[in-house]
Amino acid sequence: MTVLARLQRTTAQCGVIGGALAVAFLLAPHCVAAQDAAAPTPWYTRVQLDGFAAASWSYNFNRPDSRTNTLRVFDFDDNSMKVDVLELVMQKAAVDRGSSGFRFDLVFGGSVPRVSAAAGLFRDANGVAEDFDLQQAFGRWVAPVGHGLRLDAGKFVTPFGYEVIEGYDGFNDNATRSLLFGYAIPFTHTGVRAGYDFGGRVTGTLLVVNGWDLATDNNSAKTVGGQLTVTPSDRFTCSGTFMEGAERARESHDLRHTYGVTTTCRVATCFVLGAEGVYGREVNGVVSGDAVWGGAAGYARLEVGGRASVAVRGEWFKDRDGFRTGTAQTLTEGTLTPEVRLTDQMRLRADVRLDHSDKLVFEDLRSRDTNQLTVLLSGLCIF
Repeated sequence: MTVLARLQRTTAQCGVIGGALAVAFLLAPHCVAAQDAAAPTPWYTRVQLDGFAAASWSYNFNRPDSRTNTLRVFDFDDNSMKVDVLELVMQKAAVDRGSSGFRFDLVFGGSVPRVSAAAGLFRDANGVAEDFDLQQAFGRWVAPVGHGLRLDAGKFVTPFGYEVIEGYDGFNDNATRSLLFGYAIPFTHTGVRAGYDFGGRVTGTLLVVNGWDLATDNNSAKTVGGQLTVTPSDRFTCSGTFMEGAERARESHDLRHTYGVTTTCRVATCFVLGAEGVYGREVNGVVSGDAVWGGAAGYARLEVGGRASVAVRGEWFKDRDGFRTGTAQTLTEGTLTPEVRLTDQMRLRADVRLDHSDKLVFEDLRSRDTNQLTVLLSGLCIF
């Protein structure tokens, strides 16, 4: 091969290689972009962080020597300014079929965790709870069944009741909690639950759990429950809930039966009505036989202008055998709650509340009374 021929061949090879490199150089950004577009979003970028804080001051006109408000749930300290709760929520939503997620609710404070902490987690063997609780901790998987079957495992709040424990994603119109909330129903459960949207504005939930407010079971039985919610219109919602299981320590045969109904009706944009009814019975709960309790509550909230509202609550609770409150009695209470919304995240509220019993259960200086009048000032912040 002549020198000229070799030179021409080498030049052609270099041209081919150079052309290939040029094409690769031009296509490289597009290939990288395609790979980046196909790369999944890291899971931690989809984690949502939220919070809620509430503080209050309560004054009891009975002036009890113990400085304790009788038969109150979270507002049990008289004449004391308190940080009731600081709630921090971390969650990854799971909505689509086949997706997974989780939720963790950490709560701190001098009111809520001391009452709602579950036995066996942040409540010791003597029944004493501290100022911290893991209120909710569950994982979720949406099974590819129908519209998506939501399966949760862990610790979660109860489906019972018109009122709630949670803060940032749902808080009550009244600053104090009702008697039904505190004495007729549980706070939390540990176990598994399944939720399904049947379509046509009907949803259902089934639960298998350790029992009432138990992170660690106290007997060999499990508690089962369920809820059916119907929303026939955007203005009206009704839920029916039941739960049955043995709840007393080392007793796995005597069942506790609890049934509840809640309704919400938005009469107008600025006016909402609500109602709740609860019935409970514990087999052999007292020496004379079965223990029975039950009650009803009504709610109303009226928006006044753009930044103010007023809410009222009235309820009746009968503890026939003293199984839930420690005294066989019938209780009533009425609460008036004006509220001012300072910003979308901050609110100020005041509760004026009167409790009445047919027995002398309320402290009144150094004696007892059938009535208890309190006022509570509360501020809350959502972030």
